[in-house]
Order: sequence, then C-alpha cells, then structure tokens
Amino acid sequence: MSKPVVAIVGRPNVGKSTLFNALAGERISIVKDTPGVTRDRIYADVTWLKHEFTMIDTGGIEPESKDIIISQMREQAQIAIDTADVIIFMTDVRQGLVDADAKVADMLRRSKKPVVLVVNKVDSFEKYMADVYEFYNLGIGDPIPISSSSMLGLGDMLDQVIAHFPEDAGADEDQDIPKIAIVGKPNVGKSSLVNRLVGENRVIVSNVAGTTRDAVDTKVKFHGKEYIFIDTAGLRRKSKIKEELERFSIIRAVAAVEKADVVIVMIDATEGVTEQDAKIAGIAHERGKGIIIAVNKWDAIEKDDKTIYKHKEKIRQTLSFMPYAQIMFISVLTGQRLPKIYETIDAVIENNSMRVATGVLNEIVTEAVAMQQPPSDKGKRLKIYYVTQVAVKPPTFVIFVNDKELMHFSYTRYLENRIRDAFGFEGTSLKFIIRERKDD
Repeated sequence: MSKPVVAIVGRPNVGKSTLFNALAGERISIVKDTPGVTRDRIYADVTWLKHEFTMIDTGGIEPESKDIIISQMREQAQIAIDTADVIIFMTDVRQGLVDADAKVADMLRRSKKPVVLVVNKVDSFEKYMADVYEFYNLGIGDPIPISSSSMLGLGDMLDQVIAHFPEDAGADEDQDIPKIAIVGKPNVGKSSLVNRLVGENRVIVSNVAGTTRDAVDTKVKFHGKEYIFIDTAGLRRKSKIKEELERFSIIRAVAAVEKADVVIVMIDATEGVTEQDAKIAGIAHERGKGIIIAVNKWDAIEKDDKTIYKHKEKIRQTLSFMPYAQIMFISVLTGQRLPKIYETIDAVIENNSMRVATGVLNEIVTEAVAMQQPPSDKGKRLKIYYVTQVAVKPPTFVIFVNDKELMHFSYTRYLENRIRDAFGFEGTSLKFIIRERKDD
C-alpha cells in the first residue's frame, strides 16, 4: 500500500520550511553518513492520527524579480499537481494577498486536486482573523489560520489534509499488479524505455532534458503477466538553475518510489554514475524497495574484455550503500537485454517478499557467531539470543541481544552478509531491528 503524498506550495518566505520542519520533527536531520542519502530536506515521513503520508517541500525559490517568482511558482505548483495527492497552499497573513498567490490558486483550482489553503504567521487569532478572511477571495476553500513557528493551528490543518485521503488508499484494482518506477536524471532514456516495453509511443521522447511533464503510469503485458511502469521524467527545463532542476527531479522520484514495488534506477553509460544518481538511488534504498540499476546506452560504449567489470566497479563504489542492487547493461535504442528486465523484476519482487523460517534463520546466525565472535566492551560480550523475521517489503528481522550498545554496525553488516549468502535476497535491502532481552 503506497502512502499518500502531500506537497507544500507557496511563495518565498511564507514559512514553508518552518512548517515542514515542525511536522517532520527529527526525521529530516539525517545523521547517517550514507553516500547518496539526500540531505536537502525535500521529503519526510509524517504520521497524524494513525495516517502516514510522505510530505514534500517544493520550496527553494529565491528569484530576483516578480515575473520570475510567478513563473517559478507556477512550475512549483505544477510539480505539486503532478505528484501530490493533496496540496497545502501556504500564504502569509502579514504580506497579505498578492498577485502570485492568485495566479497559483487559479492553477490549483483547475487541477481538481484537493487543496488545503493555510494562512501562516497568525500568531494571534484575535489580532489577525479579519486579515485571514481576505484569503477567501482566492476561491479555493476556507483559509485555515496557522503559525508554523508557534505550532498553532497545525492540528486543524492536518485534520483537513487527511480528510482528503482516499479511505481505501492502496486498495485499487491494480494492487496485485507489480508497480515499477523508472527513475534517473533527465534525458537518460526513461521514457524511451517505457515506449520500447509498451511497443508504442505512449510518452513524449525528445533530446530536450525533461520533455515529459506528468508522471505517467503505463500497463504492460509480457508473457501473460501484467506490470505497471511509472515513468518519472516529469521535468520542464524552464529553470536554468542546476540545483532547482535536481531538486525537482528528486521530488518526482520520491513520489514515484512511494508507489512502486521495484525501482529501476537508470544511469547513462556514456556519463557514468553521478552524485545525482546516488541521491535518487538513496531514496529507493531508504524506503526499502527492490532495486535494479539499468545502465542505458550500452551500445554507445567502446568495449574490451574489462569494460563491464570496470563499469560495475565504479557503480559499486559510488552506490556502496546498496551492494545488493541488481546491475543490468541495456540499450533502449537497440533493444539489447530488454526482455531480461522482466525476469529481473520478477526475481527482485520475489526476494523483496521472501520469508525465512525462524529455525533455519537461527541455524545460519548460530553458525555465523561461531565463525566470528561477537564484539565485547570492558569485559562484557554481546550475546545473540535469537533472530526472527517480522515483515516483508523489505524483509525485516528482529535480533534479540543482551545489550544493544554492543551490537556494532559492522557486526550487523556481517550477519546481514551471512544471511544473504544463505538466502540470496538479491535486489532488496534488508532491515534489522535490535532488541534487548535481559538474561533470565
């Protein structure tokens, strides 16, 4: 079941980031030093009254002139419209209603997407309520007064947001069909891949980076089995600013990854693996999805007997946080190895949903512990009592130990490698939860 996506849209300095940080709490300060995990605070997981959703901050606009503000606001609103299930449109009671607000409200109204209009910086309801009423003129519903810095009115706002979530989120008719998100930088061949797999030109393809605007879901049948491909090209290159372009492609990727069972990270063989590829792959890794790395344009590379080895080595180095990912070398142009994509998707889905019996799992762990002693500190040694699998997608294991502090990251990684040696789990991350259980 995919989590709903909520996007925050608004002019500069209306308090989007303050609201984002207030709702996201500690989750946004990523302390893990994992290469490729984005630190731009673009998205976070939020829970409100048992509802979980992914929140996206579309902020980051700092233009010089009014015209640029309006055009970039529209760009930002379009991204929210394309990717979000619900849009929080933020305005500022102290700046009042301005032209840019009205223009964006017009777009949002026509999109038919649910919009929650919030008026920020209302630190005193008595003082500012008369000014809040002015925002009824936008014609997109009742303005909700909040103060993101003082945490006022956030509950009322979130009640409105979750009221727009479908009751049966994730229970659509296609829920049993595997969903595959194709993510990557602009112009890497994502739309062309979908077109080759579908056998018709469903998605606009051109050499202009970011031709596709909407994230497009396409149903494909192969050997009697159905798949849904989510193409996330989703960028119009109006902005010349590289950071903005990267930010927008990451926003698209987050929304698509959320819906998917398997994520195909497309890399351009002629460019090699880049830092932005690592950021996008990091999103899928964090969310525990099945992952395939498809190196496209392989036909354009001059090869010798070491070429594949060298490329794999470079990818493994840059994406060292996900050594389990499946790597494929393809050419969308010539069709090279494309049928094998389905075989790989099926294998990754199976591994992402695999369950291991507790007895067998503990045999493997006992053997691993015998081969490499657990760490100790000040004379106290780590004891592992038993391990059990508690979930799939991704496979999640609880390890019961005598002292959590003694369970070093490196030893968890060692046990993970032994479990992978025994059961495979290619193409999927594994999650480990360490629990303490005192000696009887």
